[in-house]
Amino acid sequence: MHEEKILVLDFGSQYTQLIARRVRESSVYSEIFPFNAPIEKIRDFNPKGIILSGGPSSVYDPGAPIPDLKIFNLGVPILGICYGMQLMAHCLGGEVARAQKCEYGRAELFVDDDSDLLWGVSKKTVVWMSHGDRIEKFPQGFHPIAHTDNSPIAAVASKEKRFYALQFHPEVAHTPMGTSILKNFLFKICDCKPTWTMRSFIDTAKNEIKEKVKDKGVVCGISGGVDSAVTAVLVHEAIGKALTCIFVDNGVLREGEAKKVEDTLRKNFHMNIICVNASERFLKRLKGVKDPERKRKIIGNEFIRVFEEEAMKLKNVGFLAQGTLYPDVIESVSFKGPSATIKSHHNVGGLLKKMKLKLIEPLRELFKDEVRVLGRDLGMPDEIINRHPFPGPGLAIRCLGEVTEKRLQILREADAIVLEEIKKAGLYRTIWQAFAVILPVKSVGVMGDERTYDNVIAVRAVTSVDGMTADWAQIPYEVLGKISNRIINEVRGVNRVVYDISSKPPSTIEWE
Repeated sequence: MHEEKILVLDFGSQYTQLIARRVRESSVYSEIFPFNAPIEKIRDFNPKGIILSGGPSSVYDPGAPIPDLKIFNLGVPILGICYGMQLMAHCLGGEVARAQKCEYGRAELFVDDDSDLLWGVSKKTVVWMSHGDRIEKFPQGFHPIAHTDNSPIAAVASKEKRFYALQFHPEVAHTPMGTSILKNFLFKICDCKPTWTMRSFIDTAKNEIKEKVKDKGVVCGISGGVDSAVTAVLVHEAIGKALTCIFVDNGVLREGEAKKVEDTLRKNFHMNIICVNASERFLKRLKGVKDPERKRKIIGNEFIRVFEEEAMKLKNVGFLAQGTLYPDVIESVSFKGPSATIKSHHNVGGLLKKMKLKLIEPLRELFKDEVRVLGRDLGMPDEIINRHPFPGPGLAIRCLGEVTEKRLQILREADAIVLEEIKKAGLYRTIWQAFAVILPVKSVGVMGDERTYDNVIAVRAVTSVDGMTADWAQIPYEVLGKISNRIINEVRGVNRVVYDISSKPPSTIEWE
């Protein structure tokens, strides 16, 4: 599918996905395989170069991850990062030992040879270290090309074999020249050309979908989220009216959400969309339920039932399109242990069996930020591709305690004010997620000389890069004041607004 590819072998580093992203940002396609991928699979992938990721292990740990050593005989350049460096030394005849002093965080790197991998890198530069082992003796044919005060060998090279290794992490933002180093590996050493673009991805994906589907129909579940909407538009571009989208209104969506998504896809892209208003059905199942995990399961299972019922009415359907992203795929094959590829509320495995459908997952090679770029290239409106993440169970997990129509209405109105004011203040794009939460407590207040006993709304807004960690957003007091004032004055049943100033960890972004 892609002519020039870089393979990243995953040894369990928290930064593995970041390596693949940095390569793609340089317009070269990359994929991640688990460290123990069979050599045949690696040969078939036909990489122009291989990057060995970092990882938490020591090469001397019992059961330390070791790849098939035949990778060193493929004749392609290899770059080892951190554990990948120690692994190369260990497997190729060098010596690795515990460092007397561990190196974590910022370190000063002194460049000794800037002829290829470190070409253009300042003689003294800051890098990000994270290791407890170090190389004592390097394998034959290798020589050091950089050092730090603590690591006499912070980078090594065997120019003849085109094997290189770094004791630090070039992929993280804390290594300012890291991207330059990776680009040197891609373009100077692997001789790649920067030809991978989202446009080329779209053309290839459309051809593949056409070829796979032939004369069969495709069904796609729309949740209102970015991933499912982009999937639908991409598949529709490939096969047009052979795609049918099913949008399920589960009763726990935000103000006007169902209509907005339907209008966007129907009017802008002329798609076949079946909209099912199943609000009553969902709320009936949620009656009296307070436990957040039960809420999630009920909504997930009910979504599958409604979706199945509608899909079963369609004729000549052979495929189910899903917005599975690359991080979901990697998680399920990583050596860190298998996990579910598809989130529970999208898990329609029963439907696949019943209707004998095959899966189409056109985004399974992409990261979230790449999906947004793809959506933009497909001409999708900004309000869909840049919308804040919204959980599958919707407002049910922002309505703490029992979910009722009355409490949902209060929450919808408050949430709409939060988003409106944040957009008005020009903060929407810098905030990862912002929303209102209705608490299962009431508080005393005074309105017009009368005592009130009403609901409390909490406002949550966080900044983040990927949702894995997050910090509370420092929204100006003036904006918070407007949000609070409007909610208390405009939303009946609320007399107090509080702002959540917890980071993740220890708190999660959502309250349930």
